[in-house]
Amino acid sequence: MSDEVQHADTIGDRLIVGLGNPGDRYRNTRHNLGFEVIACLSRRWSASPARLECSALVARSGEILLVAPQTFMNRSGYAVRCLVQGEGATPAGLLVVYDDVNLPLGQLRLRPNGGPGGHRGMESIIQNLQTEEVPRLRLGVGTEDSESLGEDLVEFVLSDFTSDEREVVEVLIERAADACESWLLVGNEATMNRFNG
Repeated sequence: MSDEVQHADTIGDRLIVGLGNPGDRYRNTRHNLGFEVIACLSRRWSASPARLECSALVARSGEILLVAPQTFMNRSGYAVRCLVQGEGATPAGLLVVYDDVNLPLGQLRLRPNGGPGGHRGMESIIQNLQTEEVPRLRLGVGTEDSESLGEDLVEFVLSDFTSDEREVVEVLIERAADACESWLLVGNEATMNRFNG
């Protein structure tokens, strides 16, 4: 981890949770973008090898936990609640990173709180923590046709990115990792001002 981000250790335990589905079948899908950001941060920081805790793969870097729940998307909250309670953390010390079809591909948005916006993983976390005061970083995977997908939405988010989209996604992953580091250092408002453009 960079020296700058290590200073975040002084503000106590923080959890960065990337959402996705376990297994090879889902590895490169739109719905697993949160997992890819966690992997990027793990590489950047040379975080400890991930081990299974609370039904999640958890890598540690100082007092920061990088978390990839292995419970499938709609049960992510069980793993998150277990880790938050076990670490004595608070919902405000948690950043959830996940895909969002309501944002165009390549865009990202940080919010300090709010409803799930139709995302089952975020819905599970809010239900389990019993609060909407959970910071979240939404990663755009949508297209111009996203609003008309209807019943095909599940198939869309569980599909792989095209080769053309993948170039945009690689940039998005790095930018999302930058936003996570910014959140650790300067919090919600300054990070929103920098990345929500």
